[in-house]
Formats: sequence, C-alpha cells, structure tokens
Amino acid sequence: MSAIARRAAFTAIRTPARTIRRPQSSAPSATAEEAAGTRKAERKVLSKGAKRDPELYILLAIMSGAFGLAGWHFSSNPTSSSSEASVHKAEGTEPWKTGGSARYEYHPHGDTSRRKEAPSALNEVIIPNVNLPKSLHEKYNKWGKEGY
Repeated sequence: MSAIARRAAFTAIRTPARTIRRPQSSAPSATAEEAAGTRKAERKVLSKGAKRDPELYILLAIMSGAFGLAGWHFSSNPTSSSSEASVHKAEGTEPWKTGGSARYEYHPHGDTSRRKEAPSALNEVIIPNVNLPKSLHEKYNKWGKEGY
C-alpha cells in the first residue's frame, strides 16, 4: 500500500468528519437565512476535507478516466455470447423463387461473383478415420452425396 493511500486511510479513521447540527428550537421551521448558513457551513467542511486529502483529486481523475474508457469501449464494441459473424445471403436465392433444393445461397467473403450453398441448419459432425466395412460405409455415410 502506498504511503499516500495509507495516510488517507488512517487519517479518515482517526478524524471523523464533524456533523453540523442545528440547535433545537421551538420554532416550527428554519428560515431561509438559517438554511443558507447551513449550506455554507457544509461547503466549508467539504473544502476542508479536500484540502486535507488532495490526493483524492488525483484518484478521482484516474477513476473517472478508467470508467470513461470502459464506457467508451463497451459502447463501441458490445460483448456477445457467441462469436458468429453475419453473412449476407445472395439476393433472389430463396427456395420458393428458385424451386431448388431448399437451400439458401450466400457470397463467400462478400464476393458477389461467386455463390455458394449455405450449410445445413442441422448440426453436422464428421468423424474422420472410421474403419467400417464397405457395405456399412455406403449405407450410413451420407457425406457428399446428392440431397445431403
């Protein structure tokens, strides 16, 4: 702990801030002059505390800057729960317009000269190096076949 922070912590513990109390009177309410005097006294107490611990101004500036930078960062770069990127679909490739195989098309990397079929909406898992008999492999392996 730095000497400045230690001094500020122990000084605050040893010398509590004094509260200014209005003397109890039988008057029903305070006048405007008494309220103004109370406000001036409160300002004096605040300025006295600030003069006693001037390093708090530096801490205030650092913390304000940190929160300002964090606010700017999260407002310009919002966080998300997934890392998916938006992909624009190719215009006019809806299945009801083309009469095709019910797959959308998109432009890979934004290149409009090439169209590519979108992957299936279902999750596909490819397990490499599976040693099956040829008959079972032909029966159950649908990867790369027409319609899948």
